[in-house]
Amino acid sequence: MPEPIEDVTFHDEDWYAEDLADRHYLGCAFHRVDLTEATSRGATFSGCTFGDVRFNISRHVDSAFTRCTFVRCNLFEAEFTSCKFVGSTFDRCDLRPLTVTGGDWSFVNLAGADLRGARFTGVRMRETDLAGADLTAATITGSDLSEVNWRNARLSRADLRGSDLTGLDPTVVQRVDTLVDVGQAMVLAQALGFDVRA
Repeated sequence: MPEPIEDVTFHDEDWYAEDLADRHYLGCAFHRVDLTEATSRGATFSGCTFGDVRFNISRHVDSAFTRCTFVRCNLFEAEFTSCKFVGSTFDRCDLRPLTVTGGDWSFVNLAGADLRGARFTGVRMRETDLAGADLTAATITGSDLSEVNWRNARLSRADLRGSDLTGLDPTVVQRVDTLVDVGQAMVLAQALGFDVRA
């Protein structure tokens, strides 16, 4: 791995279609940087801040954005495959439509986020904060959603099949036409106090 770039601030830079493979940034700040159609594989961003950064149509594989803060960033049609976002925070970001496949998004703060139509497949999201998030028609399948903060989240028409819903209290979310599988239905029934028997 190359030497990390530490504590550097980048302002108003055009990194359109930039290849960020194997770069390592530590404690850096990115303000109004254009990363539209950028790609990364094996890149690492640790404790970085992104403000008004455009990630539009960018593609990221096996990269890490740990303990980072994203403020007013645009992730239109961004895709993250096997990426790590542990401990990161999204504040007033445009996250639609977002596609996440695999990876670890545990302890991420997505409270109040607009995630309508987003797709999370096979993602580890333990203790992620989704309080007040709008997940209408979103797909979160085959994912670890244990101990997620769901309070006041909107799950109408969301597809949650195959995900671990341990800790989901059905009474604190909007759930019209939310799609779950049979096993999940039993878990949710037990959460409501039903004694489920064959």
